[in-house]
Amino acid sequence: MDIILLLASFIGSMIAFGLTGVLIVWLCSIAKGVGLVDVPNERKTHEGEVPLIGGLAIFVAVFAAVVISGFLLPQGSIFLDYGGFFLAGMLLLLAGVIDDYVELTPLAKIVAQTAAAVIMIYGAEVVLTDLGALGNNGEVLSTGMFAVPFTIFATIGVVNAINMSDGLDGLAGSLSLVSLLGFIAATLMFGGGQDIALLIILASAVSGFLIFNFRFPGRRSATVFLGDSGSMFLGLAVCWFAIKFSQGTERVIPPSTALWFLILPLFDAVSMTTRRILKRRPPFGADKEHLHHVFLLAGFTVPETVLIMVGISVLGAAIGLGGAYFGLPEYIMFGSFLTLGVMYLWMIVRSWSVMSFLSRSINRRTSMVDRRINSDRRRNRSVAYLGPERRSSLDRRRDPRRTADVESPFGLEKTG
Repeated sequence: MDIILLLASFIGSMIAFGLTGVLIVWLCSIAKGVGLVDVPNERKTHEGEVPLIGGLAIFVAVFAAVVISGFLLPQGSIFLDYGGFFLAGMLLLLAGVIDDYVELTPLAKIVAQTAAAVIMIYGAEVVLTDLGALGNNGEVLSTGMFAVPFTIFATIGVVNAINMSDGLDGLAGSLSLVSLLGFIAATLMFGGGQDIALLIILASAVSGFLIFNFRFPGRRSATVFLGDSGSMFLGLAVCWFAIKFSQGTERVIPPSTALWFLILPLFDAVSMTTRRILKRRPPFGADKEHLHHVFLLAGFTVPETVLIMVGISVLGAAIGLGGAYFGLPEYIMFGSFLTLGVMYLWMIVRSWSVMSFLSRSINRRTSMVDRRINSDRRRNRSVAYLGPERRSSLDRRRDPRRTADVESPFGLEKTG
């Protein structure tokens, strides 16, 4: 790899990491002043008003790092190569900030995500032209005339998958970081070095954010949240490279490998959407039936749950890289992914039922003791029942002492 590109990547990563932290500290007071915060109530486990500016800090830090470090390259700023990326990212960032503040309608968010996908397709020529060698005798399965709508559908799906995963402190950021590191590893193993600078800068910015967002020992809750602006931007970023790296004659990895880099967000999003549809509920409505809620109900702490899920994601990325390295047939990798997805759906349905049964049994036993001390035995205060780690945008700015929580049954998954 070119030494100048490595130098630009290193300098850019240092700028992105440090600037993300500086911006978070600076923007926190501003966010509290304008009300761009997540307000706790009896369903929340964090303390105090938490600013929703993680995504804004990440985007600005990445943009600045790319522009500054890019001047080390012979042709000037590498921003010129990623104009479409930042334009689409800015669109989702602005939509997310507005959604965090006043709550956009589901249609408005889908329109913004579609517009970002269109910019990606026509502004940067990042499009799903095929699904890999899945046909008979290893023939490439082309998307043909459906390339554009399929790319838009995939982009909306991945963006909302990352958004849905933002249910615990450090979870969405960590899962996105695993995906970015997977793409970095693929670049080092299989080529495509021209994109490594932006990937390293993105990973560094997310790492800087996680210092404030992860529940380290001695910290009871995050000091800043990603916000919908951040989860949608990171969703776009991982989707962008998943498509770019897996398409064209000079592809870095097969499309099936890209799926393994996003294994947990995709599995959880598809299984939750399927369950909601089967139960005749809005597919993008918020609930408490994600995998991380199952772990909480089983008695795991928030940091333990995040680390377990990150470990699963790392294993998925390793399987994808291993399959590409050893040249396993794409239909085997894709079939294995689908098989695990079906098993995941079966497991999550059964595990949720088992954990709920155990919880009810424990509550019944506890209620016998509660009777003797005149406690309200019907009120479950388990952490697993405190609701999603984030709330809807309108909820965030309501004082729970003055008004009751109201959840829209038609909103997209709101996680902050």
